[in-house]
Amino acid sequence: MSSPSTPDPIERLVAAYESMLERVHTAWDRAEHSTLLSLRRNIGQAREKAIEMGELTREEADKVSDYLERDVKHAAAYLTESERAFSDWLRFDLQLIEDHLRDMFSSVADRTRLELQALARQADEASAYHTGEVTGPGTLVCAACGKALHFHRTGHIPPCPKCRGTHYRRTEDPV
Repeated sequence: MSSPSTPDPIERLVAAYESMLERVHTAWDRAEHSTLLSLRRNIGQAREKAIEMGELTREEADKVSDYLERDVKHAAAYLTESERAFSDWLRFDLQLIEDHLRDMFSSVADRTRLELQALARQADEASAYHTGEVTGPGTLVCAACGKALHFHRTGHIPPCPKCRGTHYRRTEDPV
């Protein structure tokens, strides 16, 4: 397999997350009826395309696709349980997010919301975030000290700047 041209491995994962999200969004646009099975299949196809194009190794692609599925499920579960707007889930001004990323993520999350009503509670409980992972836009809160980290775009989750903690949860309360 050829080595991807992006030298920074974290930036490669961030770029791959956004690329996979775009591929999933495109697939959703073509689908008449969305299901959780379709979401997993579309993420799997986006993962395989990233490997085929030499963007990521299989291990990296598996990680990024897991991150993407986690974030979409969490957004859908939040939207289902709270009946709030997507902007409430993000916790900051949507103008700060690149329009195409916001639209893609919002579209996939909204379509997935209908399919995840029965799984919403499980998705919320399973939404653990850890240092070293990649996450989409939103706010994560350190499980140890409560410090909020705001992601205005896809990014790498660092250790907590306040306590060096490594476990986070996505916030649903205004920060």
